[in-house]
Amino acid sequence: MESSIKQGADALFILLGAIMVLAMHAGFAFLELGTVRKKNQVNALVKILVDFAVSTLAYFLVGYLVAYGTHFFVGAEQLAQKNGYELVKFFFLLTFAAAIPAIVSGGIAERARFGPQLAATTVIVGFVYPFFEGIAWNQAFGVQAWLKAATGAEFHDFAGSVVVHAVGGWIGLAAVLLLGPRLNRYRKDGAMSAHPPSSIPFLALGAWVLTVGWFGFNVMSAQTLDKMSGLVAVNSLMAMAGGTLVAVLLGRNDPGFAYNGPLAGLVAVCAGSDVMHPLGALVTGGVAGWLFVQFFTLTQNRWKIDDVLGVWPLHGLCGAWGGIACGVFGQQALGGIGGVAFSAQLIGTLGGVAWALAGGFVVYGVIRKVVGLRLDAEQEFEGADLSIHKIGATPDREVSW
Repeated sequence: MESSIKQGADALFILLGAIMVLAMHAGFAFLELGTVRKKNQVNALVKILVDFAVSTLAYFLVGYLVAYGTHFFVGAEQLAQKNGYELVKFFFLLTFAAAIPAIVSGGIAERARFGPQLAATTVIVGFVYPFFEGIAWNQAFGVQAWLKAATGAEFHDFAGSVVVHAVGGWIGLAAVLLLGPRLNRYRKDGAMSAHPPSSIPFLALGAWVLTVGWFGFNVMSAQTLDKMSGLVAVNSLMAMAGGTLVAVLLGRNDPGFAYNGPLAGLVAVCAGSDVMHPLGALVTGGVAGWLFVQFFTLTQNRWKIDDVLGVWPLHGLCGAWGGIACGVFGQQALGGIGGVAFSAQLIGTLGGVAWALAGGFVVYGVIRKVVGLRLDAEQEFEGADLSIHKIGATPDREVSW
């Protein structure tokens, strides 16, 4: 009796986590909608939803098998065992996998073709992401065992600072570099055309939805009720506060920075949220807020990399920082729980970054060569909404009958 209640409670726990992270995809959609120009708002909304559907199929049929060696080609009776725990665990981990194309989507916004992006999603969620996920979270290829023998600890990434965010961010960087900047963004005379956000309220709504869902992303990564820790929740909260305050300060009250600040902090705290002291999490989040403002400005203005939502600084850099920060603030000497090694965190983080960058260049490079990635100049000028979806977000006039 007791074990059946535990099974049901565990299945419900991870299902609630899956639903909270599913809600985060609405956050991705509204964050992108608010950041892009009006003529690309519909495209932002449609991309996130359809990418999620494609991710579901790719992860169910291939990706989950690649990561965990488990497939679902058995009778429903077998799948329903333990209250269907294996199925809801798949659902939870799918919402993480689908975050990769949602992250990339923000970088390549306003100029990427729809079909080729979906093809990239299929390969990334079916193979590129789960390959590294299996190494980090399922002991694949003996990498964790080797790290433990070499450094005394495994690579620790509790909720995916590196596995999800850094991998998504660095794949996104490859895609952005292969696509090139939006039309007239950087002019030949050295001048830059500013493309301000179309809707700060929607941008803020997206950030809030992501922030709230993140507590499912981090806390429910325990995957069973008995491993649930309030430390994870409060560390997430502190990192969010640290990221927000530093980003507002350095971003001079700019709302775009203000609302990306909490996300930067939350990205960075995923890895070590179960082992850090709340003050360590605060510092981790604060550094992430600084990283985002600093590198968003550098990529856009100095390096002329047109990463529309700043997904490389936000997810790529803050995620990598989170992997390394876990090896610093997770140490007992700094108030952490211990059991982590700085060298293991560094090696694991660099491995994830290298794999993502290589995977991103291969997948998007092949697609660019074979079918092309970009809308043509006329379509881009008209906007992805009318070019791809044949309707704008707010049609100017009603049809006169």
